[in-house]
Amino acid sequence: MPGAAQQLDLITIGRSSIDLYGEQTGGRLEDMISFAKYVGGSPTNTAIGVARLGLHSGLITRVGADHFGRFITEQLAREGVATDGVVIDNERLTALVFLGISDPDTFPLIFYRENCADMALVTDDIDESYVRSAGAVLINGTHLSQLNVFDASVQACRIARAAGARVVFDIDYRPVLWGLTSKDMGENRFVAHAGVTARLQEVLPLCDLIVGTEEEMHILGGSTDTIAAMRAIREKTPALLVCKRGAHGCSAFPDAIPDRLDDGVVGRGFEIEVFNVLGAGDAFMAGFLRGWLRDEPLEMSCEYGNACGAIVVSRHGCAPAMPTWDELQQFLDGTPRPFRLRDDAALEHVHWASTRTGVYDDLTVLAMDHRSQFEDLCRETGADPARIPAFKALTLRAVNQLAKPGEHFGVLLDGRYGMRGLEAAADSPYWIGRPIELPGSRPLAFESSADVATEVATWPRNHVVKCLVFYHPDDPIDLLEQQERQLRRLQDACRKTRHELLLEVIVSRHGAVDEHTAARAIQRLYAQGMKPDWWKLEPAADSATWANVEHAIRSNDPLCRGVLLLGLQASEAALAASFRVAAASPIVKGFAVGRTIFADAAARWLAGDIDDDAAVADLAASFGTLVNAWRAARAEASGDTSKGITRKAV
Repeated sequence: MPGAAQQLDLITIGRSSIDLYGEQTGGRLEDMISFAKYVGGSPTNTAIGVARLGLHSGLITRVGADHFGRFITEQLAREGVATDGVVIDNERLTALVFLGISDPDTFPLIFYRENCADMALVTDDIDESYVRSAGAVLINGTHLSQLNVFDASVQACRIARAAGARVVFDIDYRPVLWGLTSKDMGENRFVAHAGVTARLQEVLPLCDLIVGTEEEMHILGGSTDTIAAMRAIREKTPALLVCKRGAHGCSAFPDAIPDRLDDGVVGRGFEIEVFNVLGAGDAFMAGFLRGWLRDEPLEMSCEYGNACGAIVVSRHGCAPAMPTWDELQQFLDGTPRPFRLRDDAALEHVHWASTRTGVYDDLTVLAMDHRSQFEDLCRETGADPARIPAFKALTLRAVNQLAKPGEHFGVLLDGRYGMRGLEAAADSPYWIGRPIELPGSRPLAFESSADVATEVATWPRNHVVKCLVFYHPDDPIDLLEQQERQLRRLQDACRKTRHELLLEVIVSRHGAVDEHTAARAIQRLYAQGMKPDWWKLEPAADSATWANVEHAIRSNDPLCRGVLLLGLQASEAALAASFRVAAASPIVKGFAVGRTIFADAAARWLAGDIDDDAAVADLAASFGTLVNAWRAARAEASGDTSKGITRKAV
């Protein structure tokens, strides 16, 4: 989002924290052994939720000047949420929440919010021009527990109303954050308290929409009778009231409150297994606002909200579970869905693919994930293999000489010899790939651990898992099936650990190849349930091969990121020729080439004939030549020769 000058549909105000979700379910929080880290906090979740549904959203909050605060701001940017209103607090830490899933009715959570950053929000943090840039603002009941945040929230509401914007109030009642329960009772949703009711009711005259559960309506209205509570609320505001009713959907009341909740405006509800209620309310809010802020019929807004809540209640996590617009449309298309919704493979794939971040229409990758090839070079040159990591660490220096902002470069490095390079790449903007296969294995075996999931779980999330498989569609059936079982295991591991998967398929090593071979291999793998994020394929001399490949990918997974070309140590001239053929196919996004670039420099460096600087210069020159060749080929294919070469090879 470009900032306050951009017209926003919604700005949310309030909590922004780190959710640490227990990864084990069916037990006590005391017995959790690992936690998944997500962005959290109700207003932050809602800002992400509406952004995924196609609205322009922003957030006003504070985060600490710490690693978690940076994670929140970076994730907001990745999600398309404007961060102009996010204040970095140098004195306080970002808030934390530990959460667990014990059973369908028990979700223990502990808030670590003592003097946290977001509760330090003050009126000076409210930028009037930023608030005026939005069509609506959303305030949050939990944040009203502190007077400084109460004042900041009210100020934002008044600015919004003066600008003709709408005000949304998410009651979001957490008694523990009002000091009404012991700190280990964060899951408690209701404690009656006249003081809380009075504080919350102060904002009612400012509101156009008020959303809450029945318990939240109770605290806002000062009665444990839902109808009586909502009538008390109605006396103080003409706002649209929306009561969330869990499995029963919701009831909306634009006017007088009738005698029964069922007599309100309702949207279609959905019967879904409850896996995790945490975050479902924020998802409901996002879905409802997707309709309400676009002035769609109230029944449709309710249906959007119910559907988003149903989707999220089936998943682990809050913000990461929020559906995208494409996903919501698919959910509502009338296709029968399993009661255990997370078993819906088609819907889960749309969720995965439509929430990936980053667009790579042009990606050039220096591949130095080779292991056996470097060991061979050491034998040939008499070098100690212990020197290999030092050479691979030069990869980043070579890429740095070429890359500049706005361009997509990447590196492929292994954990055996390339770990220093992977560590150095952690702070870079580059696409990072990392191999999992045991070099040369056929049938496919994995390096480091037979249990690939436990291995991949140790990798940072931004590492794309790369797997090379020697696979020909005419291989013996038992070999095909053995390799496919391994690949399905790997894909399952990647999805569960939230890693993208690049599948490199070499068909030429073990069988005849024509213009259909690669496409046949891809088609068979799709039929076996594979849906990698990326394919990495051999160069081809004919356009028919790429037409067949593109058809196989588009017809099976139109959300696939695309294809990268591999090199197989072809000459620069041969690769440049193959680039000209491949560049005409939109499915091909770039290349990931290694030995063509590094073979000569590595041999001379290992032999002691050149030093680090000379090796880096050689790598950068060779890589730059291929980058220029690819861009020139892409420009020629598009008919725009002015956009080919961006710089001379180093």
